[in-house]
Amino acid sequence: MAATVVRYLRSVGAATAAEPVEFLPRPDLRAVRDDERAPVDPAEFRRVLGQFASGVTVITARDAAGPAGFACQSFASLSLDPPLVAFMVARTSTTWPRIARAGVFCVNVLGAEQGALCRGFAVSGADKFAGVDHDPAPATGSPRLAGVPAWIDCRIQNVHTGGDHLIVVGRVEALGCADEGEPLLFHRGQFGRFGRFGG
Repeated sequence: MAATVVRYLRSVGAATAAEPVEFLPRPDLRAVRDDERAPVDPAEFRRVLGQFASGVTVITARDAAGPAGFACQSFASLSLDPPLVAFMVARTSTTWPRIARAGVFCVNVLGAEQGALCRGFAVSGADKFAGVDHDPAPATGSPRLAGVPAWIDCRIQNVHTGGDHLIVVGRVEALGCADEGEPLLFHRGQFGRFGRFGG
């Protein structure tokens, strides 16, 4: 069909190739435009959303420079068929570009006693893997942290924009769990466990 259209256009003397197009400069990506006002106070937003207790993970990958990772509480299962998970990462993250270049990642679900491990991966600029035992996850080779109750080994499938964060969708290639122990929870700015929150 397309070839027929091109032949017709040529037969009537119409141009079949567009002139070079000058693209407008791409605007800076922003969560809120300069002329917009935030609908809610950021401190109130954090206070209210802090009422939602979440699990805590460390997202890891390995690039040419070595292992990389960051603490992440914005993680969720997304789809069973195909098996997909998602995590959210700030656009300002210095670790995310390394994970993006790797194209793969491992979600390390932290246990109730691993608050110190989480704090170590929440620090920017430090050697987060100093003294941290890990081995390669089976499908991608991303660091799988020792002692975590569960891990999910993934390939990046899609990345979507979401305000000042990115929404990263991963296709699960391998996973496993210890079937024991409690998860590390984060609630109102503090770590905890089910018993402490009355679960």
